[in-house]
Amino acid sequence: MSVSDRTSAAFAAAGDRSGRAGWPEGRAPLLSLQRVSKIYGEGAGAVAAVVDVDLDLMAGEFTLLMGPSGSGKTTLLMMMGCLLKPTSGTVSVAGVEVQGLPEHALPAVRLRHLGYIFQGFNLFPALTARENVEVAFDLKGIRGRAAREGAARHLERIGLGHRLDHRPEDLSGGEKQRVAIARALAAEPPIILADEPTASLDGSTGHQVTELLRKLAREEGRTVFVVTHDPRILDLADRILHMEDGRIVKDERK
Repeated sequence: MSVSDRTSAAFAAAGDRSGRAGWPEGRAPLLSLQRVSKIYGEGAGAVAAVVDVDLDLMAGEFTLLMGPSGSGKTTLLMMMGCLLKPTSGTVSVAGVEVQGLPEHALPAVRLRHLGYIFQGFNLFPALTARENVEVAFDLKGIRGRAAREGAARHLERIGLGHRLDHRPEDLSGGEKQRVAIARALAAEPPIILADEPTASLDGSTGHQVTELLRKLAREEGRTVFVVTHDPRILDLADRILHMEDGRIVKDERK
């Protein structure tokens, strides 16, 4: 059996035990980091972006990560999302360590288990809201009527059923962010990672978007992890992490 086949079998087993694809058994963390570090450069010029981070994220938990610019938040998020390999330590997704996986196996891991929401929305300007979400279905190999209906269903569940055929230029900032959330949900990932999702939004709209993310955790049992500078949304978090100089220096639970 190839490495890729063994990886697929391991993830499938994790889903089978939980009764839901991508959710590990019981109270095992959906995403786990053990002594994860990222060092750029070597010798005297080496820069430690992330240092010895231990972190377990559970199903149904809505977590915020805060810290000053340059504290390592984005680097940590990229390692959690299997977009960047740590210099040392281990990252486990749905109970399976991804450290030793070959590069060609990582896109499948990301597609099945991780949904990403970006600060700049990253929508295609020439496509409608529904078509932007259909792109994510296409990556799963789902096309045509099934993709159209799936995209519409996800947009309707977040309150954009009346804007399916509008392009980004015709949508407000909050509506664009909702489209980005619908796109992240297309693969039904157990883990949602968001980078500054309220940075471009006014206070009221940012609160609404954050409440939607919290709902995905509490009502659907997903792990939702948000990097933010926005103090206006702190009251909605289950857990608030503070990062400085590459380290988690405070872990608050509500």
